[in-house]
Amino acid sequence: MRKFLLPLLGVAALAAAGTARAQEGNSKNEMPVSPGRILQVYSAVVTRHEVTIKGQKVPYTATAGSLPVWDEDGRPVAGVFYTYYEREDIRDKSGRPLVISFNGGPGTPSVWMEIGYTGPRLLNIDDEGYPVQPFGLRDNPHSILDVADIVYVDPVNTGYSRPVHKDVPGSRFFGVNADIKYLAEWINTFVTRKNRWASPKFLIGESYGTTRVSGLALELQNAHWMYLNGVILVSPTELGIDRNGPLDAALKLPYFAATAWYHKKLPADLQQKELTALLPEVEQFTIQELIPALSRGGSLDVQARNAIAGKIARYSGIAEKVVQENNLNVSFNLFWKELLREQGFTVGRLDSRYKGIDKQNGGSEPDYNAELTAWLQSFTPAINIYLREELKYKTDLKYNMFGKVWPWDNQNNQTGENLRQAIAQNPFLHLLVQSGYYDGACDYFNAKYSMWQMDPGGRLKGRLKWEGYRSGHMMYLRKEDLAAANENLRTFIRESIPAKGQPAKYE
Repeated sequence: MRKFLLPLLGVAALAAAGTARAQEGNSKNEMPVSPGRILQVYSAVVTRHEVTIKGQKVPYTATAGSLPVWDEDGRPVAGVFYTYYEREDIRDKSGRPLVISFNGGPGTPSVWMEIGYTGPRLLNIDDEGYPVQPFGLRDNPHSILDVADIVYVDPVNTGYSRPVHKDVPGSRFFGVNADIKYLAEWINTFVTRKNRWASPKFLIGESYGTTRVSGLALELQNAHWMYLNGVILVSPTELGIDRNGPLDAALKLPYFAATAWYHKKLPADLQQKELTALLPEVEQFTIQELIPALSRGGSLDVQARNAIAGKIARYSGIAEKVVQENNLNVSFNLFWKELLREQGFTVGRLDSRYKGIDKQNGGSEPDYNAELTAWLQSFTPAINIYLREELKYKTDLKYNMFGKVWPWDNQNNQTGENLRQAIAQNPFLHLLVQSGYYDGACDYFNAKYSMWQMDPGGRLKGRLKWEGYRSGHMMYLRKEDLAAANENLRTFIRESIPAKGQPAKYE
């Protein structure tokens, strides 16, 4: 084993490995990580822990390490960093689910869901998700580790993942389809090395990670003959599904209504309704009236235009004059700037519950994303503390919260169709979509629309499910939604595993 590993390490890393000892829990066949800014393509540090989930003690190992990405000649071109959580008191892994987790960006690591959502440790924030000090972590009593092992994967140039040298072309990694191809290869390597081929497998992705896992579902089936039980999309992107023109202009209105309701900017009769009672009314108007009206463009007569503008203003909290000035199509940027302009605030893009303060009230878009600065403030110290002090992964490499992945090739994004094909081809494969009502980057009604378009004939609907939460892009940062969303994941995982001996076929 040691002989096989030597070519994968840099010279400086080899020198360090000659004297360094494996950290706590390392097996003799695993390479330790050593300080320095040299990429370690293969490394693994294993530590042992225990967490109480739903009143039950769960012992587990955490492996922080990296595995290679290979080129066509079997040479490593990058090292992909991961953290792998494996429940220790389960001997037979054949029935134990494995969840493979990605975040988005596309240039961000899996830190967000790892210490914010499904992992056994949780960053310190208040009950609504705002930063608190001192920074650090606590146990996550809602983690899904009781029912599934989890691996969090950081794509190249995110977290500690890096190409082996500067001459490796970025086009190998930085594009919709390149990303899917190399990560599918990496998953194959991981599953093989960890002996998890028999396990029921699930992919979960957030934001751009939903584009990633939607494409991976079909790539794993077609190129690696690896069949999944479930795909979970958290705050999904548009998945390459066309919605240009009137659709694009109209579909954001229900999100506008949710945000306006939260900030109490709606008329009294709408404001007094429960959010989940209000939104179906707005959705119906969007589909039945707004899309047809916008489709008519300049042919819409003045009376009809005024009526539509009045309803948009009523549901969005934006003045009718502003709606008219923008031809019935208020942009996201203008909405975030305009809704609370008179109170001197902007609202957040990824989570509209957050408020920001601009240099001046004038203008057509906010100066910054209020929610993202708050999240980076709490997540960045927490993940650096966690990896170094608790998981014992010692390195001087910078942990990239946002890595350089540009230019990113967005051409030929067919990931929504890829996912549809994967579900149709595999009768065992189920889909769960989770959205926050206050997410303006990947809004909830667009997520519904994508799911509808993935099943235009209505024949897959028994395996497709959508859920909404009263928070934003990272809905799990709200304490109440953290508990509910993890419980829903737990249920989805259990229900997506067939009974023993049940065949994968259509009746």
